[in-house]
Amino acid sequence: MASSSGSGSLKRPHQLEDETSQKRPRSNNGSPAPSSAPPKVDIQKAIAEARAKAEAVRARLNAQREGIAPKPPAGSQTPQSSSTSPALSRLEQMKARVAAATGKINASVSQVAQQAPSYAPPVNDDSLLKARGGLDVGLHPALLGDIGQDSRATKGKQVMQPKFATTMANFRSESSTPSTQGKTPLDLSGPSIEETRSNPYFDPTFGSKSVSARPRHTRQLIFNQKGKYIQQAAALRRQAQLEDMKKRIAARARQAGIDEDLDVEKSYLVAAPPAIEWWDEGLVNATDYSAIEDPSNLKVDTPDSVITIYIQHPVLLEPPQDKNIPAPKPMYLTPKEQAKIRRQRRMADLKEQQAKIRLGLEPVPAPKVKKSNLMRVLGEDAVKDPTAVEARVNREIAERAQKHQEANEARKLTKEQRHEKLASKQELDASKGVCVSVYRIDSLANGRHRFKIGKNAEQNALTGICIMHPKINIVIVEGGARSINAYKKLMLNRIDWTENSGINAVREGNREALTSWLAAEDEKGELKDLSLNTCTLVWEGEEKNRAFRKWVGARVCETDGAAKDQLARAKMENFWALAKSIKPGAAWPCI
Repeated sequence: MASSSGSGSLKRPHQLEDETSQKRPRSNNGSPAPSSAPPKVDIQKAIAEARAKAEAVRARLNAQREGIAPKPPAGSQTPQSSSTSPALSRLEQMKARVAAATGKINASVSQVAQQAPSYAPPVNDDSLLKARGGLDVGLHPALLGDIGQDSRATKGKQVMQPKFATTMANFRSESSTPSTQGKTPLDLSGPSIEETRSNPYFDPTFGSKSVSARPRHTRQLIFNQKGKYIQQAAALRRQAQLEDMKKRIAARARQAGIDEDLDVEKSYLVAAPPAIEWWDEGLVNATDYSAIEDPSNLKVDTPDSVITIYIQHPVLLEPPQDKNIPAPKPMYLTPKEQAKIRRQRRMADLKEQQAKIRLGLEPVPAPKVKKSNLMRVLGEDAVKDPTAVEARVNREIAERAQKHQEANEARKLTKEQRHEKLASKQELDASKGVCVSVYRIDSLANGRHRFKIGKNAEQNALTGICIMHPKINIVIVEGGARSINAYKKLMLNRIDWTENSGINAVREGNREALTSWLAAEDEKGELKDLSLNTCTLVWEGEEKNRAFRKWVGARVCETDGAAKDQLARAKMENFWALAKSIKPGAAWPCI
C-alpha cells in the first residue's frame, strides 16, 4: 500500500486548525483522529460552583413561597459562561434540582462538598485504533464503546463516558416547571382512615397498599416447646401399633373360626311372653291378664263382644300333601293292540269321507299318483308321453311334501309362546310346593362359575341369593321340584369347580372388582390353584312359602356379621352356621 504522504495520494494534506474548529481532522487510516487530551478540571472550583447553584435554587424557592422574584447572588455564573466541563456541570445541576425538590438541600450540598466525584479523563488506547485483519482498516469510533467495556473487564482500563443526557437528567421538579406554577398539585395519597370507615362501598383489596392504611405489627417469635414433635411422633407410632394389633387380632380370629359378630347370643335368646296374647285382646278390657279377676273387665256377654250366637264355618282348605300326589298314569297297550286301534280309526274316517262324497258334500279327491303306481293309475297316458307324466308325478310329490312341511311349521310354537309355555310349567311346578336347597362352595374365584350360578337360577325361575365370603361361599335357591332338580344336577355334576379360566367379567363399579380374594390371579399374577375346590349340598327340603321375592344375585360380605345380616332379611341366618359347621365334601342329611 502506498504511503499517504506521497504526491500521488488522493487524500488532501493535513491542515492544522484551531481547537474551536468544528471539523475534526482525519487520520491516515481513514477514521477520525482522536481528540486531543481534555483540559484539567479544577475540583475546588467545581465544588464552589455547585454550592453557588444550590444557594440560587434555595433563594428561588424561598422567593416563590413569599411571592418575591429571586435575585441572583453576586458573583454567580451561569452554566454557559462557566469554563468547566459540560458533563460535570450537568451532573451538579441535576443533583441540585433533585435535592431542592425533596426538601433536603442542606444535606445534599454537604454531601456534594464531601463526596465530590473525581473526574478522570478517558485514556486513549492506540491499540484499538490500529488496523485489524488483512485490509489494514481501523475500527469506527462508534464501536469503541463495546471494546472499551471488554478491555475494562479484562485489563482494568477506563472507558469513554457517553456524552448524551441520561433519564435522571430529564427529571424536573414541580416548582421549576412553568406549567405547575400557581397550581395546586394533584393529591394521589388516597382516602384517609375516617373516609374508608364511613364509606360502606370501600374495598381495601383494590388500589395501593397505602389506601387500606393497615398498621404493621411486628410479629413475635414463637418458639416450640421442648419435646413437642417427639410427642406427636410417639402418638402416631401408638396409633400405627394399635391398627396393626387390630389387624392381627382379626386375622387370628378368622383363622380360628371365631364368629366376629358380637351379638350372636342374642339370636338364641327366647323372647319373653307378652302380657296378653293377641287372641285374648278382644275378650279382655285390659292390657294384661290380671284384670280377668274382675268380671266387669270381661267382654264375653257384652254387646260389643266378638262372641255371638252365630256360627262361623271356616273355609275348607285342601290338604297340602294332595298337591304332591302324582297324576294317574294311563294304561299302555301292546303293539298289536295299538295297530288294531289305529286300523279301526282309519277305517271309520274313510267310511265317513265316502259317505260325504256320495251325498255331494265333498268333491272326489284326485288320485294319489306315485312312481310305484304310475302305470296302473294313468294307464295309456303314461305310455303316450312318459316324460310329461313323470314330471307331473314329481311335481305332485313335491307339492305334497311342501304341504306337509307347512303344516308342521303351522303347528310349531313361536318364541314368545315357548317362553309362556315354559313359564306356565314352572309356575305349575312351583304351585305343588316350594323346595329349597343350600350349597356350599369353597372358592368362587373363577368368573364363569359365578355367571353360571346366576344365569341358571334365572332360567329355572328360582329365587335366592349367593353369599361370597373369603372363607366359604353359600348359594340358597328355592322353587319348584323340577327346577330344583335341574339346578342340583348343574351344581353337583355339570360344573367343573376345579377349572380356572382366568376370566373375570365384572362390571365397572361392582364390589366384586375391589376384592382380591375373588380375583382369578394371585399377587404374583399367576392363576390360582382350584384343584381342591368343591361344591357340597348342605341342605334341601320343602318350605311353606318363598323367603325371597326374586333372585337377589351375588352379595360380597367381608365378615360373618355382614353375611348374617344379608340372610337375616329372609330369616335364613341359620344356614350360615350350618354351612360353616360341616366339612367340605360331606353332604348333610336331606329331608
